[in-house]
Amino acid sequence: MHQTNFLVREPLLDAKQRVVGYELSWQQQQSAPASTPADLELLVDFVAEQMVDEDNGGNWLLRDKILFLEAVPAMLSTDALHRLPPERTVLSLKAAALANPDTLAAVQALRAGGVGILLREADLARSGARLPTLASYVEVRFSGADVATQARTYAAFKQSTVGMIARPVSNWADFDACAALGLNAFVGKLHLTPRTSLMSSGMNPAQTIIMQLMQMVRQNADVVNIETVLKHDATLSYKLLRFINSAGFGAGREVQSIRQALALLGYTPLYRWLTLLLATASTSGYSPVLLETAVVRGRLAELLGQAALGKTEAENIFVAGMFSLLDRLLGISMKEVLANIQLSDDVVTALLTRGGKYGPYLALAEACELNSDLVASLAATLKLSPEDVNTAHLSALAWAQSVAA
Repeated sequence: MHQTNFLVREPLLDAKQRVVGYELSWQQQQSAPASTPADLELLVDFVAEQMVDEDNGGNWLLRDKILFLEAVPAMLSTDALHRLPPERTVLSLKAAALANPDTLAAVQALRAGGVGILLREADLARSGARLPTLASYVEVRFSGADVATQARTYAAFKQSTVGMIARPVSNWADFDACAALGLNAFVGKLHLTPRTSLMSSGMNPAQTIIMQLMQMVRQNADVVNIETVLKHDATLSYKLLRFINSAGFGAGREVQSIRQALALLGYTPLYRWLTLLLATASTSGYSPVLLETAVVRGRLAELLGQAALGKTEAENIFVAGMFSLLDRLLGISMKEVLANIQLSDDVVTALLTRGGKYGPYLALAEACELNSDLVASLAATLKLSPEDVNTAHLSALAWAQSVAA
């Protein structure tokens, strides 16, 4: 079936601000009707096609992440559901739909097969002991106004097998209250807003060395000089050797020297690796979701630009994507980030104005995570179809999990 909608995602965070799952949905334009059963079936089918690696025994490319997908009764028997790993799949349904005996039977069959069910708009007070047999999660409408009353309501559920998920959670104070109550939370774009108490006053020593190395790579410094700087930091040297010897890199034989690793890696992949490393070297207490967002954003922007600009240029778009969140990851201003490292004019323009040849790809990657109305128009400007964008989006999500691993 031809895709006309764009995929958008919302992260689900646990109490420690780690991403435990994503809700994937089709973006509905403001004037468009709600998703039809056919739309939702297409979403399930598309996710199964992209996220299950049939060539490798049906591997789930999102590893330990749970996917939440909107459902309506008419699509509960779609064949594509059987292709998704049941323990990583959660369908969200309005509680009122269970009043229909056929829908109730379909839900019970899915639960028996291990598929998760998230109930929305459930009356927690009346659901009682029956709820764990119907749902694995229940969505609660969190309000920071009366936390004590909510705590009493949720106390019974904390003893059951039913997970509680809060929405909406629009500020960090509410998130902290949810975490204290034992709730997970869908956070929209909250994770992109800074937690001022966590901002540091500058870069730590590890970040300073990584910045120095990035500058040397940009200037094509001699490998011997890069090796000398790397040897000043045993942790960095260890990480480089571990990376080059990983199965994913596929060096073919064990690499034991820094110089050999640098020669094998080459300047562009080294720069890319350092960019990832810089983001993870923060001691400012940033939330893990911010790092994952940066990796997904960088990779998505890169994939979106590959066809039009080629692989080498796309590497630069990846750097722009990663750097677009570096101010928040490092706890310093973007001006300070740019003062510490020399970037190409095209990357700087993308970062500061979302302009130039890289900026529109970065803007489109951002729009996909914000459920912005600009997704369709940005994609059209770049001559990218919904399927192009959606395929790149899921590929970037999967890639981010492999990097984390």
